[in-house]
Amino acid sequence: MTIAGFTRDELLHEALVSPCDGRSVCADTQVYQRPGWFQLLTPSFCHGGFNEVAFARLDDADVESVIDATIAQYDAHGLRFRWTITPDCRPLDLAERLARRGFRSERVVVMAAAIAELQIPEADGIVIERVGPHNVEVHADVAGRGWGMDPAPLLAFQRGVLADPTDDRSHFFLASRDGVPIGIGNYKALPRSAFLIGAVVLDDHRSRGAYRSLLAARVRHAADRGLALVTTHARATTSAPILERLGFFRIAELPVFFNR
Repeated sequence: MTIAGFTRDELLHEALVSPCDGRSVCADTQVYQRPGWFQLLTPSFCHGGFNEVAFARLDDADVESVIDATIAQYDAHGLRFRWTITPDCRPLDLAERLARRGFRSERVVVMAAAIAELQIPEADGIVIERVGPHNVEVHADVAGRGWGMDPAPLLAFQRGVLADPTDDRSHFFLASRDGVPIGIGNYKALPRSAFLIGAVVLDDHRSRGAYRSLLAARVRHAADRGLALVTTHARATTSAPILERLGFFRIAELPVFFNR
């Protein structure tokens, strides 16, 4: 499979490896990165994507002790975290080992599309605006309500990103209908591609085009930056079927485990 000139291995790299290298993190995020391992721990986030093991390549002799130590590390802070099993993770039974520890799992689809080939129909009556200091509180509030989390740490993170003159990678968008904020969507501009993250539409406003309009706005912004490829991790039962209908291709399917 080739998309926008990227081979399958390159697509997986853009969707799984490059986002780790391009992460914006919170002020209290601890980044653990070494050969065969990438992990984030953020005490201020009880929920959300700032607590995770994104890659693990472990020796058989060490895997059980590393799992024990990782669980204890997050438990010490009372944190929910996720553990993504990518195709390069080892040992091959790592997913089964986590399942035996009581982790629950979801299926996530790695998806990609050539930006030039996307034709995303936008909904009438949906207004999409970029997020800056003037409306970041609204964005955080909508995200918090959509994800069922405290918006305060998210707001602190976003304010830090917006205030950083060196960060031209993180882009936030807000959707409104009739002046009422109803959804958000973000993306990370990587050197060779755009990586979609963090989209949510409030329950009462779903299935009315806000998700499509947020997607179109982000893709258009990425195209204006000269990027030709867009990738994302989509939930297998919710956003993945929508994205597939809109022109995205399935590259791989991954198990993602949660400790609670």
